[in-house]
Amino acid sequence: QVQLVESGGGLVQAGGSLRLSCTASISDSRFSINAMGWYRQAPTKQRELVATITSGGSTNYADSVKGRFTISRDNAKNTVYLQMNSLKPEDTAVYYCNAVAVAALYKYDYWGQGTQVTVSS
Repeated sequence: QVQLVESGGGLVQAGGSLRLSCTASISDSRFSINAMGWYRQAPTKQRELVATITSGGSTNYADSVKGRFTISRDNAKNTVYLQMNSLKPEDTAVYYCNAVAVAALYKYDYWGQGTQVTVSS
């Protein structure tokens, strides 16, 4: 019912910037997108929250990225962005887009395929 397509990952030097994008395609008109966000998973580590944003624009960030990353969204395009500045080697991970869709009072979690972000020192 909802497919997420991510783009924007890559290799960057420490101190550099990257911008991730994720667009939700909805095939069932009963579904609407509520919150969207980004999570990441580094090798041998658990998946962790990076940032989330509600349909109303309220944001939440992991302490490790506050002041460096900015999440935003375009509700008309069902697209969420993650602007990542001052990148550090410890930001290296696979970044996953997440969307919470609502249909008939039920919530559903959807995930993108992941995009690799590598920060070299």
